[in-house]
Amino acid sequence: MIPTARAAPPSASEFAPLLRTVKGQGLLERRHTWYALGIAVNALALACVVTGVVLVGDSWWSLLLAPPLAVFCARTAFIGHDAGHSQITGDRTRARIIGLIHGNLLLGMSYAWWNDKHNRHHANPNHIDKDPDVVADVLVFTAAQAAHRSGFRRWLTRNQAWLFFPLTLLEGVALKIHGFKDLRRQPLRERVVEGSLLVTHVAAYATLLLTSLSPGKALAFAALHHALFGLHLGLAFAPNHKGMEMPDPAGERWGHLRRQVLTSRNIRGGVLTDWFLGGLNYQIEHHLFPSMPRPHLRLAQPLVRAHCEELGIPYAETGLVDSYRQALLHLHEVGEPLRPARS
Repeated sequence: MIPTARAAPPSASEFAPLLRTVKGQGLLERRHTWYALGIAVNALALACVVTGVVLVGDSWWSLLLAPPLAVFCARTAFIGHDAGHSQITGDRTRARIIGLIHGNLLLGMSYAWWNDKHNRHHANPNHIDKDPDVVADVLVFTAAQAAHRSGFRRWLTRNQAWLFFPLTLLEGVALKIHGFKDLRRQPLRERVVEGSLLVTHVAAYATLLLTSLSPGKALAFAALHHALFGLHLGLAFAPNHKGMEMPDPAGERWGHLRRQVLTSRNIRGGVLTDWFLGGLNYQIEHHLFPSMPRPHLRLAQPLVRAHCEELGIPYAETGLVDSYRQALLHLHEVGEPLRPARS
């Protein structure tokens, strides 16, 4: 069960002392060298995998390169994510260029679509009316949403806990589709830039595979690559908010500190966890300070935890495996009313 927070005072004063402390320790200052090195290493890794596909050629052994490509594509997505939050640079034009390169060009995923959706999520996490991540779609997150399901979607909801990770295998392709569909929403100038880069990605990806592999092997490579890429992203994003508090749209309005802390969950771990989850394991700190550079999140954590303890605000942190258990348990409980009663 999620601990319930006591009523919040009607002011923003809860967050202000923490913000002053974090600023005073320089934790909001950019880490240009750290990001430049990370971007260069990731680009080199991607180039090595692509070169490997060309050199191995038309062989089933080429499929062994799909998993590392999926991993480094996830790293690419994390860089685009950080660019969208101005963690890499405070210059909006430069941040957009980094985002377009890592999102549209390298991944075939619309930077503008992701940024719009993700910023709305950050503004109101887990808010059923305002957070696009908890809108009823393939999955639902509340009993009220589940009650309106019918037909095939009702079956999905009944079994959504079991289907969650299998469904993430489709996320790599879904992200590309969402990007192309979102072009209709964008202004003409942005649509041309984003659309050109998306088409360039698809053309380059298809050319790489079809000139190096037979059609059957190319299709198998693409399927494996996108499935593992989607799974990796699902593993990174699933623990963050599922099963945490969901603000009552008609209830008391939380301040920034409580809105971000009570709806987020941190994941314990070391360097490997930080790397695998792209720093998103410090979800509470990331939501409180979206522009904070990734390497500073772990440094801010003790400050945030101590501040929450002082105010009596629950600070959720658990292990990686248990975070998945909690998230899936929430999805299972939401679908429970739709399952046949056991005799």
